[in-house]
Amino acid sequence: MNSKDILLDETREILAPQKKLDLQYFIYVILILSMVMIVLFPKVYITQQIYFKSREISKLKSEYDTLKEENKVIGASVEAIKYKNQVLDTIF
Repeated sequence: MNSKDILLDETREILAPQKKLDLQYFIYVILILSMVMIVLFPKVYITQQIYFKSREISKLKSEYDTLKEENKVIGASVEAIKYKNQVLDTIF
């Protein structure tokens, strides 16, 4: 190599030194990621459980509303049958 290349390589090392990742840095990264997971996991889990429970509640509410309407129809039918029986009983 010529002197220009050597000088350029030395200048690069001074201006932007290559940092090597050591074990301590890796441990810090793992610790930070685990802390983030510990903090975020409960929030995600609780949010997911709330979502599924609200879906279940919505389904049950729609079934309840349907059953209430069916109850009204059946009640009206029972009243019609009772009225019909009372009218027919008085005629005969």
